[in-house]
Amino acid sequence: MEATHPNLILIHRFFEAYANNDMDKLRSILDENIEWHIPGKHPLSGTKKGIDEVLAYFRQLEKCAFKAAPIVMGLNDTYVIDCHTNWSNLPGEDNLHNMSCLLWRFDGDRIVEVHNFPQDQHVVDAFFSRNYPS
Repeated sequence: MEATHPNLILIHRFFEAYANNDMDKLRSILDENIEWHIPGKHPLSGTKKGIDEVLAYFRQLEKCAFKAAPIVMGLNDTYVIDCHTNWSNLPGEDNLHNMSCLLWRFDGDRIVEVHNFPQDQHVVDAFFSRNYPS
């Protein structure tokens, strides 16, 4: 796997911007019409359509101080699959610590679609339902 592949560089830029809560940098990486698919049966699940909905979703995750760190990635010229660990940082709370795989699709130098595959959907549903009541 080529460490300088443009799609890997873009994913690393995404994770850096996400870790720093840099919405402007995220806006420069994500396509204006991006679709981000969040599975499950919880208040944050569903397909986020367009950059504003995706960034609003990321801002919702701030409530639980979510973090993510990549573990392994594979790629071709259109897709990257990444597995990463993600966790919440709520003081004195039952935090989520989970792994997820994301399938990222690219068009040029932008991320245009992402599918999320959590390690344990039931745990994720319970956590988000508890912390984001509808």
